[in-house]
Amino acid sequence: MSAAVVALVTPATAANAAQPNLSFTSGASTAGLDTITTHAGATTARERNRIGAYWTPERMKLAGAMVPEITPVPEDDNTPNDPRPLPANTPDSGSVWTHGGAVNRNIGRLFFTFDDGYDASCTATVVTSANRSTVITAAHCLRGVGSPSADGTWNHNFYFVPGYRNGTKPLGGFSARTMATSSRWNADPDTTESSDVAAAGYDTGLLVANPAADGHPVTDTTGSQQIGFDQPVEDEFVHTFGYPNYGLNIPSDKYVGSRMIHCAGTSHPGPNAPLLWGETCDMSAGSSGGPHLANFDTLTGTGTVVGITTTDQDLAGGQTPTLYATRFGDSAHRLYNWAQSS
Repeated sequence: MSAAVVALVTPATAANAAQPNLSFTSGASTAGLDTITTHAGATTARERNRIGAYWTPERMKLAGAMVPEITPVPEDDNTPNDPRPLPANTPDSGSVWTHGGAVNRNIGRLFFTFDDGYDASCTATVVTSANRSTVITAAHCLRGVGSPSADGTWNHNFYFVPGYRNGTKPLGGFSARTMATSSRWNADPDTTESSDVAAAGYDTGLLVANPAADGHPVTDTTGSQQIGFDQPVEDEFVHTFGYPNYGLNIPSDKYVGSRMIHCAGTSHPGPNAPLLWGETCDMSAGSSGGPHLANFDTLTGTGTVVGITTTDQDLAGGQTPTLYATRFGDSAHRLYNWAQSS
C-alpha cells in the first residue's frame, strides 16, 4: 500500500488578498522554480455521484486501516459534549474536542483512495475565499512525489466530510473539482523523497470543492476559517485539530478517527526542520492536513489558519510528542490565490 509521504499521513476579505504572479505546470517540474501544478478531480455529475456513493459509513470508518479486510470496524466515540468554552490558552496534548463552535462545521475528514486501491484519510479545512469553495489540506494527502502525469502520482476518490463524526456525514459530503500543489512535488522520486519536499516547506495542498446537491458552495453550509500568511511567531499559542487514526506516542490515546481531536500549546520550530513549526501534541496518521490556528477564540471556535499538519518529531526533531505544521508563506499564498479564483 502506498504510504502517506510523511510520518503522518485574516481580517481582510479573501477577495482583496494580494495577488502574486502565478505560474502553472501540468507536466514535469520546472527546475529552480516553485510553480503550481494542478489536477482535475470529479468534473461530471456522474463522477460526483459515484464518489458520494462510494464513501459508505463502513468504508469511512475503515479508511486508513492497514488491512481493512480483517480490521474490525472501529467503535463510535461517544465522549459527552461540554457546552462550556475551553479556557483560553489551556495547553492540551490531545483530547476529543467537545466544546462545539465553528470548527465542528468547517473542519472535517478528507477521504481518498491510493492508486493500489486502499482507502485512507487526512484532515482538511474550509477557508474564507472568493469562490466560497476552497479547502486546504496537506499536499502529501493529494499526491506523491513524481511526474504529475504519471499513473499513481495523484490519489483519487477525494471526498470531504465536514464535521465528520462516527461514520456520519452531518453536513453532507463534497467531492473535489480540482486541486493543486507546489511543483516541488514533481521531483524525481529516485532522487527526492516526499519528506524532503515537506521539510522544505512545500506541503500545502488546495482543493476546490464541488457544490452541494442544491448547487450551493461548501462555505454556505460550513462557514469558514480565516487564513493567514504571516511569518511564524516564537511562542505563539496555537490550536491544532485533526482526525488521527490512533495516538502515536501515548498508549492511553486510543483514537480511531471517529471524532475530531484537539491540541493546543506554544509553537516552536523543529530542530531538524526549522521551516516546520509545531506544538506539543499526540496525533498520528489521519491528522495530516489539519489546521493550526492562531488567535483562536474558544467561545466561537474561530481563528486564523496559519499552517497545516505535516509530520511529527520523527522528521522534525524535538520533544515527544510534537506535531509540526507547514506554516504558510509565498508558496501557499500562490496556491490559495489560484484556488479561490478557480
